[in-house]
Amino acid sequence: MKTGSIHVQTENIFPIIKKFLYSNNEIFLRELVSNGVDAIQKLKTIASSGELKDDLDELMVEVKVDKAAKTITVSDNGIGMTADEVEKYIGQIAFSSAEEFVNKYKDKTEAIIGHFGLGFYSAYMVAEKVEVITKTWKKGPGSKAIKWSCDGSPSYQIEDADRKQRGTDIILHIADDSVEFLEETRISEILNKYARFMPVLIKMGEEDVYDEEGKKTGEKKARIINNPSPAWTKKPVDLKDEDYLSFYRELYPLTYEDPLFWIHINVDYPFKLTGILYFPKIKDTLEVQRNKIQLYCNQVFVTDSVENIVPDFLTLLHGVLDSPDIPLNVSRSYLQTDSNVKKISSHIMKKVADKLEEMFKNDREEFEKKWDDLKIFIQYGMITEEKFYERAEKFALYKNEAAKYFTFDDYEKHIEILQKDKDNKLTHLYATNLEEQYTYIEAAKNRNYDVLVMDGRLDNHFINHLESKRKDVRFARVDSNTVDKLIEKDEKIPVLLTEEDQQDLRPVFSAGIDKNYAVVFEPMSETDNPVVITRPEFMRRMNDMQKISGGGSFAGFPEMMNLVVNANHPLVKKIADEKNSEAGSDLKPLKQEISSLEGKLNDMQKDEEARKANKDEIGKTREEIESLKGKKDEILKGFAKKHEEISQMTDLALLSQNLLTGESLSSFIKRSFKMLGEE
Repeated sequence: MKTGSIHVQTENIFPIIKKFLYSNNEIFLRELVSNGVDAIQKLKTIASSGELKDDLDELMVEVKVDKAAKTITVSDNGIGMTADEVEKYIGQIAFSSAEEFVNKYKDKTEAIIGHFGLGFYSAYMVAEKVEVITKTWKKGPGSKAIKWSCDGSPSYQIEDADRKQRGTDIILHIADDSVEFLEETRISEILNKYARFMPVLIKMGEEDVYDEEGKKTGEKKARIINNPSPAWTKKPVDLKDEDYLSFYRELYPLTYEDPLFWIHINVDYPFKLTGILYFPKIKDTLEVQRNKIQLYCNQVFVTDSVENIVPDFLTLLHGVLDSPDIPLNVSRSYLQTDSNVKKISSHIMKKVADKLEEMFKNDREEFEKKWDDLKIFIQYGMITEEKFYERAEKFALYKNEAAKYFTFDDYEKHIEILQKDKDNKLTHLYATNLEEQYTYIEAAKNRNYDVLVMDGRLDNHFINHLESKRKDVRFARVDSNTVDKLIEKDEKIPVLLTEEDQQDLRPVFSAGIDKNYAVVFEPMSETDNPVVITRPEFMRRMNDMQKISGGGSFAGFPEMMNLVVNANHPLVKKIADEKNSEAGSDLKPLKQEISSLEGKLNDMQKDEEARKANKDEIGKTREEIESLKGKKDEILKGFAKKHEEISQMTDLALLSQNLLTGESLSSFIKRSFKMLGEE
């Protein structure tokens, strides 16, 4: 027996810390299986060079769990090691056999997973003792099997062992605080996570053999837990659509909808990158599931938390990315600053933009069919990534209420004659709900205006972004103003209702509505509705954005809306006339007295000296004016109660926006039946 001490190279302490600082203890199995895969890949390389004359058996890594003995064994039939190699590669932490091997066979080697030579020591995260039994592929002196063992202290032992076949067994004697790893289900779970697509067959136990009718034959076969040749490792020319769809279902067995399309990435320079990215149907609730893109390094799973590693909008995609230039076991913060990762991220974004532009140019009709599913993804990218915005501007689309699609430039040409306002800005009218805003859409269409459909989760943010990007473009929702005010023109519509009548009718129309509605009078066409509800664009947009981000109403205030009275409608003019005939005699003396007191008030505060001299009198006069105005409003509210058609017009406007509920809705229904009976 020979003894020795593990030699730690002090200059390599930092890579050890960096490698394991962010890891959890289940990583040990990934590292040991990866080492076994490396040993087999090296054997293939040696065989291809002609140095190994033997026929290769079925190459495989096997994982065994012995709960009674409290051991986990990871075996391979790869190149194995001599006693000298064991001392060199296991006895010196961070001396990488993989690096040395790659340098020697750099023109021939297949993918070698390990780079730091540290993976083996991850075994001590769960084991109190580790044994290595290995036999080299080499013939002649020094080719006998040997056993290395170490209990976690700096001391180890090397002795002769009995192993007939080349390869290596790593036996972990599991510590008491890690017995969870003696459960086969736990080991299967880890292997499925990290080794699902490793490039060498991985066996764990056996499974039943079934005949063509699905019945057990009584025979057993090796249970292979991985697919060593996943679709992304093959050339696109060798794959059919069904192959891509089959691999998608292999990745996401609980996803029942097929993806819209996919991108197969295969890059050799200036970095190596392979993978397949799938475009799923994304629900409008923007369900960003951050574990749908899986990151691999030479077919070894690294992470499924790719946010901040790839551009944020790409986290909406599904699929696999694989690159040997991505470190296997470092923190996400390290990945975010790694130069290779940044290059890879930029390249992926370019490939996505290339694919979308190619689809748009080659088959626009098919692209339009997919637009409603692609829209949220493309908008997300345009909002968050400037370079993607520049590319996507060519193929991003608007859809109008007639379900016609336009590029941004085409749409501006489409509306430039009728929808340019007095400030020379192109007004894009839009609706967020075709049913609820139907009357507003029809009013706009009656003016020959075009209305876009902007009913997506991100549309509110996207509108703001476009207004900042596209020169002389503004957006207005169809219910944000009266139809003639949506696009302000130089020409003005005359007002038939006098200013005095407007002042008198304000408390008449506000008598039965919520305080969050401002009553305003607008000159509109006589054929337009007598009363409409509008939602001012700025405040409504701010409220919508706050709600999306979970902040409630803007600045803590409820949404303000306008109850707009058509100052030119015959019904409104009729009410004004009835008000004058029924309440005019009561209102006249109050108005005269208010006018007189307001004149007196102006005289008393015409300058600073007068305001100081008449301070007390000014206060009393203001109180008198307010009292008289209160009496005036009571008379007008009393007039409103006698004329149910006023409440009927107001309630119809509220009903058109789904704003009439509860007791108010019940009163409206009763009043409607009553008015029908009177007819």
